[in-house]
Amino acid sequence: MWQLVAFVILFLAAGVFIAGGVMRGKGAGSLVFVVLGGSGVLLFGAGMLMSAGAMLARRPVLEIDSEGVRRPARWPMPRRADRGLPWSRTAALTAVRRGVAGTRGGVQDYLVFLPTPELAELARTAERPHLVALTLQDVPATREAVPWCFPVEPGWDATLPEIVRQARRRHRVTVIDRRTK
Repeated sequence: MWQLVAFVILFLAAGVFIAGGVMRGKGAGSLVFVVLGGSGVLLFGAGMLMSAGAMLARRPVLEIDSEGVRRPARWPMPRRADRGLPWSRTAALTAVRRGVAGTRGGVQDYLVFLPTPELAELARTAERPHLVALTLQDVPATREAVPWCFPVEPGWDATLPEIVRQARRRHRVTVIDRRTK
């Protein structure tokens, strides 16, 4: 919602740039304002449409079924672009906490489906800095887990324990909770 509001404000500001350039008359300064405003209208208008579409499409972040885990593609991508992790390739799932409690940024919980036994062992035994690597894209050792890392948002319609219960109900999977260690 707030992203859409930001794009609307920027879109309107770009329109003001165009109006200012047109009202000023002919000249290099006016032309610069019209060009900048036109670029802003195109860019921020596209961003506004993408943001509104994502709000209206309301695709789930995570789907769990008897076949495995599916990460639906973000709008406007078609559903055939979804990614799936079958249960046969799921070694474990882990809950990880990233951030520092008591700070302004706070903490964020992550649910990570681990596709290899090596990553499961890392999640079970690693110190906190190595655990956080499970949520980062640019760490080569844990890159395989990144597509299956889900930040647990407050707006989700299921809590982390409910998601774990649903996963265990569908497939016998090891659960590693490292949020407090």
